[in-house]
Amino acid sequence: MLLGRISRLVSPSLCRSNHTVTLFPGDGIGPQISESVKEIFAAADVPITWEEHEVYPILEKNGKTRIPQPAIDSIFKNKIGLKGPMRTAIGKGHVSLNLTIRRTFGLYANVRPAKTVPGVKTPYSEEGVDCVIMRENTEGEYSGIEHTVVPGVVQSVKLITRVASRNVAEYAFKYAVDNGRSNIVALHKANIMKMSDGTFLEECRAVAEQFPQIKYREMYLDSACLKIVKDPSQFDVMLMPNLYGDIFSDLTAGLIGGLGLAPSGNMGKDGIAIYEAVHGTADDLTATNKGNPTALLMSGLMMLRHLELTSHADTIEKAILETLTERKFVTGDIGGSATNPQYTAEICRKIRASS
Repeated sequence: MLLGRISRLVSPSLCRSNHTVTLFPGDGIGPQISESVKEIFAAADVPITWEEHEVYPILEKNGKTRIPQPAIDSIFKNKIGLKGPMRTAIGKGHVSLNLTIRRTFGLYANVRPAKTVPGVKTPYSEEGVDCVIMRENTEGEYSGIEHTVVPGVVQSVKLITRVASRNVAEYAFKYAVDNGRSNIVALHKANIMKMSDGTFLEECRAVAEQFPQIKYREMYLDSACLKIVKDPSQFDVMLMPNLYGDIFSDLTAGLIGGLGLAPSGNMGKDGIAIYEAVHGTADDLTATNKGNPTALLMSGLMMLRHLELTSHADTIEKAILETLTERKFVTGDIGGSATNPQYTAEICRKIRASS
């Protein structure tokens, strides 16, 4: 199994043979790769009914941003979602839709596995990479609290709370136990940001005491960046605040071949989970039909295992890995020349041939 099992509290609505899943196709290549997922899941007879919603920003009178109410209602009803990449304006415009979604549904833990993919050659292919980024998902530098102090001087607030820090730490340790992971390292810059990162570490240490079977240590973020590039095998589960996790997970994606292979899951309160690819909208590929759906597919496999549809996930994963290994129908970002429809069709063909 390429991807681990997601730790969760089982929602009663998930305990059934057929599942309704909310789908946010997103922007850029989002609709294109979402269609690939739907086609491949259909080929594997996955017992899922898709409930599709367009997501766009709605600016309220109080200045806050929200998403359309039907999309909100759908997630609260289904408790499970798959999300394509969403466009965020740079340096202007509305609050990030990604941030808005995380806040709306209380998605406090972002799980980003990074594991060597067979058939995708990298400098680390022989020794292999197998680690998991556990990122706090709601605050830190991404709290969205900014203001102008005086003309020419802008202040951005880094918000760290004990509650959010403890939530993600507890999830990380439970995940490690459930997936046979033996150690967790908390990444930080508490030597500089003594109060904020210091609070995060205090909560991590408190949770670590409850899990003596898991080895816990701490490391400076910059030191970890150096060490993982030199030797990825020394890392297992890495726990960190929001901004660090966003940056560090791009680094680990590079170790396995790129963002086109990097999945993630957002875990929230009340059993809500939304899965998404780590990459962005890739607007330059929208018109070319060459978007790589692998990251969203892998995110979908995480979702299927969350739903305990393990055999369907295994069937799809086998077809994906065979296609990547044969390299006849792979997309340009991982060294091939195939289009999205060609790659998708080949995976579907393999799935049908195996049934």
